[in-house]
Amino acid sequence: MSHDHSHRHDSSSHDSQRRLFWGILLTAGFMLAEVVGGILSGSLALLADAGHMLTDAAALGLAWFAAWISRRPADSRRSYGYHRVQTLAAFVNGLTLIAIVAWIAIEAVRRFLSPVAVMGAPMLVIAVLGLVVNLLVFVILHGGDRDNLNIRGAALHVLGDLLGSVAAIVAALVILITGWTPIDPLLSLLVVALILRSAWKLTRESGHILLEGAPQEPDGERLRREIPAALPAVHDVHHVHVWSLTPARHLASLHATVDDGEDRQTVLIEIRTLLMERYGIHHVTIQLEDRNDCADTRV
Repeated sequence: MSHDHSHRHDSSSHDSQRRLFWGILLTAGFMLAEVVGGILSGSLALLADAGHMLTDAAALGLAWFAAWISRRPADSRRSYGYHRVQTLAAFVNGLTLIAIVAWIAIEAVRRFLSPVAVMGAPMLVIAVLGLVVNLLVFVILHGGDRDNLNIRGAALHVLGDLLGSVAAIVAALVILITGWTPIDPLLSLLVVALILRSAWKLTRESGHILLEGAPQEPDGERLRREIPAALPAVHDVHHVHVWSLTPARHLASLHATVDDGEDRQTVLIEIRTLLMERYGIHHVTIQLEDRNDCADTRV
């Protein structure tokens, strides 16, 4: 079962890496097209959006690197392997998103105070093309591992661009029809509000894992109750700690008091099996304590 679990994670990591690679190619390719379109049309807005696409390509590149390095096997210095690199990349991407949101909000306020001329037609064409590309990249990433914070962080970057493309299309149409340019920064603030909530959630969740926080499920109190109830040989469970490498990889350590005369090796196997099958915990450190003489057995 442990081999099957490891195989599933390896396959998921390879699939994530492949999806991110295609996302990088599409995003970087359209960024170059935006640069050309901005130069030909003289549109500063398009060139600025190309800079935004550049940050997205960099975020996808970071996510791809994290997916690649996380597949490296554990070694003497990193006994749990490199899986947490994905969480670190998600945390960095979350902070980057928050910084981008702040920049867009500041720029929107500036445009309210000092309106600038916007070329509606080129803006509409590039925005429509951007919507198609961003939608394709988002579908590619969204079809990946839903529990992978790294993929979620990359998808949020693309979602921000996707919403930005929708806002740009609406703004371009309004400008072409009415000439009312304040619609551009107004819709930008709407997109900022939509992105900020998800960006903060991603940053908070990845930061919680990096700080060795306990996952919501399973929690230590639940293990303290349910292990003795499920295993008659276990009298008590205490000093329980649960933490995560990624949202899908939980680890635990605990002390278990066993009744006299019980086969300690059998009890260890039973606890490990229960943790793996019921709670999905595949890495655990168990210390057995005898009820009378407090002799310890550790695995």
